[in-house]
Amino acid sequence: MNIFALFETRVREAVEALIASGTLPSGLDLGRVVVEPPRDPSHGDLATNAALVLAKEAKTNPKALGEALAAELRADPRVAEASVAGPGFINLRLVPEVFRDVVRAALGDPKGFARTAPGSRPGKVNVEYVSANPTGPMHVGHGRGAVFGDALANLLAAAGRDVTREYYVNDAGAQVDVLARSAHLRYREALGEEVGPVPEGLYPGDYLKPVGARLAEEHGRALLGRPEQEWLPVVRETAIAMMMDLIRGDLAALGIHHDVFFSERSLHGANGGAVAALLDDLRGRGLVYEGRLPPPKGQLPEDWEDREQTLFRTLDFGDDTDRPLLKSDGSYTYFASDIAYHRDKYLRGATEMIDVLGADHGGYVKRMQAAVKAVTGGQASLDVKLCQLVRLLRNGEPVKMSKRAGEFVTLRDVIDEVGRDAVRFMMLYRKNDATLDFDLAKVVEQSKDNPVFYVQYAHARCRSAFRQAAAAMPDEDFSPASLLADADLSVLTDPGEIEIMRLVAQMPRVVEAAAAAHEPHRIAFHLYETASSLHGFWNKGKDLPQLRFVNPTDRKSTRARLALVEALTGVLASGLSILGVAAPDEMR
Repeated sequence: MNIFALFETRVREAVEALIASGTLPSGLDLGRVVVEPPRDPSHGDLATNAALVLAKEAKTNPKALGEALAAELRADPRVAEASVAGPGFINLRLVPEVFRDVVRAALGDPKGFARTAPGSRPGKVNVEYVSANPTGPMHVGHGRGAVFGDALANLLAAAGRDVTREYYVNDAGAQVDVLARSAHLRYREALGEEVGPVPEGLYPGDYLKPVGARLAEEHGRALLGRPEQEWLPVVRETAIAMMMDLIRGDLAALGIHHDVFFSERSLHGANGGAVAALLDDLRGRGLVYEGRLPPPKGQLPEDWEDREQTLFRTLDFGDDTDRPLLKSDGSYTYFASDIAYHRDKYLRGATEMIDVLGADHGGYVKRMQAAVKAVTGGQASLDVKLCQLVRLLRNGEPVKMSKRAGEFVTLRDVIDEVGRDAVRFMMLYRKNDATLDFDLAKVVEQSKDNPVFYVQYAHARCRSAFRQAAAAMPDEDFSPASLLADADLSVLTDPGEIEIMRLVAQMPRVVEAAAAAHEPHRIAFHLYETASSLHGFWNKGKDLPQLRFVNPTDRKSTRARLALVEALTGVLASGLSILGVAAPDEMR
């Protein structure tokens, strides 16, 4: 039950009534009308911008229009008060029965209360995330993108979208050749050679020793003394496969599983494969030409060449300049491969694409959005979400590098130390485009200052209330069905109870708005606010026995409060599920 959607419909009906009476002209664009919580909760339960966004088109004063709409809305029996504030915002205060209905809705359908039915929204969404080069274990920065992308996919699915979770395997190009050379060094080492320090330019981590051992086991000494062009493809294949197994294991430790692992090499098949087909398509549509690019502003990059090139007209689709598709040696640019890959996503049915990338890919955004617009004829969109750096700390001090990885702290090391839930929640408790300080000591504290503990503890507290009630009143049925049938919610009048009901009522809108904005951190924030409200009211009961959730001398209020607690439990569990975090019944 989304009261914000219900009252958005009611506001639109009020506008239509004013149109029918001649107060407003017909044909107004209602697309920008929204109903949301007011910025100051003391102003009411809901607020709408209808008068502000319609006044100019209707050629009327926004405050006067606000008063006319407020008068219409006051006639609704669910509205206790409608007032106009500032330049024309309309604030609504609802009758208590609306919030009681919300609690009943959450009791009756806890799993579906804040969610939209699967596949009920049109179009397919492809969320590509992680896509770390298969050259070693994942580091903490990869983990942030992994958690963000996975939670975003969960969020979109909760909002009724058809979602594909995809990993782009960068198994072509120079970096996997470096991987193969590094693995070949470990292969020689596994056969007993003294290889000495790892040469500069190769990957030094011990994680490649198992690859060397596997190669020695499978090939014996057959790969020694042969030209690189003969052994490199064999070693590369084994190394990539084992690195992807390592990465899949790291992701599984975070509870992350992709639907599709898409190989970059698959784009470069016979006769150029999908990349060549892309260029043929673009040429046929007049989107490719031979020309020269002006030098970039500022200091020239080392690889810039003043030459005639094969260029894609991305400038026509919102980019800053046209982009080359072929290198000077005739091979395809990375950009050409990326366009072919996104075209493939579109051909597989994706009309909305989301790429989750590191902050160093900021220059990639405009060109790829222009490319997607061009190759799909404007039928698909691309949103690129950039995840900023993670600073790994322990009690405020930077954490040293991992011996196993050689150059960084591995994601698995962090998961093993603090647990999946702490990693996932804390990666989402800050907006993706802000740098994140992740303190290994702080995220395991059992305090209000540790958000993951605070929210999980709220869920566990809710469950403990039912255990207390069952022990104190074994003859009572406190099942959701029984509470839904006869709990008298009219006794819930304390401001703390009202606040909890409001937060429960907001959850469907939070899910919907977070999905529309591609911002899963909103879920984490709302869960913390909800948990804080629960803990605050619980603590009031310590001083005021009449406000305790379980009171054997007042079974009527006990049943009503447990109905509210059950509704709150469903909201907490649903939100934690979207974040990929457990909702424990007990905390130890």
